[in-house]
Amino acid sequence: MAVSNTFDQDDAAQATRDIADVAAIEVITTAAVHLMSAAAVKCGLADDPESQLDLDEARKLITALAGLVTASAPDISDMHARSLRDGLRSLQLAFREASAIPDPIGQGPGEKYTGPVN
Repeated sequence: MAVSNTFDQDDAAQATRDIADVAAIEVITTAAVHLMSAAAVKCGLADDPESQLDLDEARKLITALAGLVTASAPDISDMHARSLRDGLRSLQLAFREASAIPDPIGQGPGEKYTGPVN
């Protein structure tokens, strides 16, 4: 049975219409929440820290989150930016705590964007 391209085109058109109705702040905060959630798991803050801890992956996620938060903060409300910065800082501290050999102050994940976290 062949799959119709019309179905794919209709889905793409609907997705485009749906995303057009979403405010930028919602897209930014949703992306930030996904990054935060993934980083928390990789920092060992989830159900099974022994099998989920992966600090190399956590570093990448936290750095990406720091870049997003820092770049978007001037364009989103202070209320949203403050919440995102608080979550980011908590993850940076969790990463530092989970590390057997902590990074020097100012060289942890995302600190090139946020400044030193201690």
